[in-house]
Amino acid sequence: MIIGFLKEGNTNISPVVPGNIKKLKAIFDEVWIEPYIANGAFYKDQDFQDTALSDRATIISQADVVVQISPDITDAEYAQAKNDAVFVCQYAPFRDDKIAQGLKDQGVNAFSLDMIPRTSLAQSMDVLSSMASIAGYQAVLSALALLPRYAPMMITAAGSIKPSKVLILGAGVAGLQAIATARRNGAVVEVFDTRAAVKEEVQSLGAKFVEVEGATDDKSAGGYAVEQSDEYKRRQAELIQEKAKGADIVITTAQLRGRPAPTLVSEDTVNNMKPGAVIVDLAASTGGNCALSQNEKTINHNGVTIIGDSNLPNMMPQDASTLYSNNILNFLKHIVRDGKIDLNSEDEILSKSLISKKA
Repeated sequence: MIIGFLKEGNTNISPVVPGNIKKLKAIFDEVWIEPYIANGAFYKDQDFQDTALSDRATIISQADVVVQISPDITDAEYAQAKNDAVFVCQYAPFRDDKIAQGLKDQGVNAFSLDMIPRTSLAQSMDVLSSMASIAGYQAVLSALALLPRYAPMMITAAGSIKPSKVLILGAGVAGLQAIATARRNGAVVEVFDTRAAVKEEVQSLGAKFVEVEGATDDKSAGGYAVEQSDEYKRRQAELIQEKAKGADIVITTAQLRGRPAPTLVSEDTVNNMKPGAVIVDLAASTGGNCALSQNEKTINHNGVTIIGDSNLPNMMPQDASTLYSNNILNFLKHIVRDGKIDLNSEDEILSKSLISKKA
């Protein structure tokens, strides 16, 4: 079997790194990569020993398994693929229910990495969690770079400086990493989440858990937030505004799977924040948790800096590529059985991530 990796046009992250080639060769007969696939992650083509450099058209038409991060393969290119070829990437079918049907209509075998269930067994394959962890870390660093204040308490000959206050909205993977990073930098951290179950995790990291009573908690939501009642949203907005007024940094991470992100920070809340404060909105690509966020832009509103960036892992491409490549490798180990891709298993990981199967 031949596995081919396609480079990405809109990210520095690579789906394969040199350190995993030997492990891939234990599963596949040949490993093909597109030239310059990992230049953005500071790897050169010559670092990929025991691989073949192949152009995009050759990989798509001749590889048994084609891997990339975001789907940009055209219908015409799919038509050139081998009869039983398998495609692996983040198709994000929950954002558009027509994606899976379109692939089925084209007769494509496709696994979507973002549909891997977020369970203990699948942790080593979970690209969403890997990237969220990097995003949470980088969110704090990005905010501190623009904050006109110290993060930790400082006692100097010239006077004492109070520690910065960080408010984190959402204690999923990104939120927990943001807590740990902010605490390591000496900030005082408060955390809000609709899921009471994360309270102990938040407190174990040295942060204060801010709770609004009466939240709906759906454990089947795969780590995503769920829609709340209007009354809950009202009380939530009041508490968030109260906490945001005193915060130096607000980091928002809440997303609803397949729906626009909930608005947690209103324009009125931003108007009441301290000049010099920074908001980092990790949900900017799905509408944003802050009413004023603009995706892929950093703006200033009445002295408050708002960073709208859902792709912060792109700022740490080498480690992001390593983790992403490891996730893919572990997924491939799971789906390859006796030298063939398993398309018929009742295994939960395979059944949920296989979004299209050739009839």
